[in-house]
Amino acid sequence: MFKFLLHRTLSGGLVLLGVIVVIFILLNIIPVNAEQMSLGQNADEATVLATKKKLRLNHSPGMRLWYYLSDVSPLSIQSHSDSEAPLFLGSGDYKYATLFKFSSKSFVFKQPYFGRSFQSDKPVWQILTRKMLPTAILALTAISFASIIGIALGLVAALNYGKLLDRGLIAISVLGISIPSYFSALLLAIIFGYYLSNYTHLNITGPLIDVSDLGEYFINWKNLILPTIALGIRPVAIILQLTRNSMLDVLNADYVRTAKSKGLTNRVVILKHAFRNALNPVVTSITGWFAALLAGAFFVEYIFDFKGLGHETVHALTMFDFPLVMGAVLIIAASFVLVNLIVDVLYSYLDPRIKIDG
Repeated sequence: MFKFLLHRTLSGGLVLLGVIVVIFILLNIIPVNAEQMSLGQNADEATVLATKKKLRLNHSPGMRLWYYLSDVSPLSIQSHSDSEAPLFLGSGDYKYATLFKFSSKSFVFKQPYFGRSFQSDKPVWQILTRKMLPTAILALTAISFASIIGIALGLVAALNYGKLLDRGLIAISVLGISIPSYFSALLLAIIFGYYLSNYTHLNITGPLIDVSDLGEYFINWKNLILPTIALGIRPVAIILQLTRNSMLDVLNADYVRTAKSKGLTNRVVILKHAFRNALNPVVTSITGWFAALLAGAFFVEYIFDFKGLGHETVHALTMFDFPLVMGAVLIIAASFVLVNLIVDVLYSYLDPRIKIDG
């Protein structure tokens, strides 16, 4: 197990490295004057030069990439010389523990540092952590909604194979797969948040974490309903089809027929023998969709003005706030890597035939 986890962690690290390099190159292709974006058009030359040094814009793209990799890496080198360009912007921007020193440098273990926003000059991690909670709650509720509805309807479709109910559910699932999430979001916002708002009491837009008239923060749960349904429609359709097809395959397996021949009731056969073994592809879909919803929530959040990670990233793109965009993309990529690792471990528990050997 340890060797497997180590191998997958190293593989995930290489994936994140590739993501960083690709996004860094794409963002540096865009002809944007970052120091002017940070300071405005009326800044004097001395301030511009100081900001360029602070943002490392006076270095080549290759050196800026190296500095960024050093910043986001948990292990790196801290320079103590003021005469050379530091690998970090200052101890106030990150926490670190010195492992050992050599010459004028130290090898340190630290928390990843994502830089500072061009617009607000606040640490990117501080901005993103405040926005991650609404997006994580949205993705979790959306995938929970999709899992419960999708598995239940898929099981109903499989047990009514070939009947009108089965055909109707398949037709509905095809329609659900065909509709993009942002289009579903627009329809739901207009119908239930505007035309039927007197009956649903739902807002057409609104954040999850809101502020009262007294300045106190609270969670406005009703603003979660429409975004959850909009994000969950496509996963519901896919999980429905996967559950149905997987159940049909398992119900025709030899060990299920043997269980039936022993006189076990259909309920015992389905729940104890068939359903668990049919979950493998469904679990893959659920966990994969959970990670995808973190990224797919971008436009849905923007439509509902949800003020989550997706909304913040789209706003950062429109303002060319590259450190914020890089940090958001890296967090989403890390989510995919972590979710895939969890899926592989879950497989060994769901299916005894799959073993994770060292």
